[in-house]
Amino acid sequence: MAEKILLALSTFPDAETARRISNQLVSERFAACANILSAVESIYRWKKKIETGSETLVLFKLSEDRQSAFQEKLRSLHPYEVPEIITVPVSSGLPDYLHWVHENCG
Repeated sequence: MAEKILLALSTFPDAETARRISNQLVSERFAACANILSAVESIYRWKKKIETGSETLVLFKLSEDRQSAFQEKLRSLHPYEVPEIITVPVSSGLPDYLHWVHENCG
């Protein structure tokens, strides 16, 4: 398969923010799909302190050729000073689904 697909992960402060930003990214074809997983507990170090909090995790599916544009757009919309934006290559999957992701980005 010529199209390379990525799974991008990002956390948000709440479901409403995650939903609003995800809707915009999908509507504007930066991502083909967004899965919103509420009530994720996060433990992390921030500014030399250990923090804990409830966040909402979103899994985005996008084509590799949209990665830079996706990251730039997400960063501009995201409320965090340093948002989590991690991409992982999808090594395999149902070819029809991967093709659908590619066709629905950009």
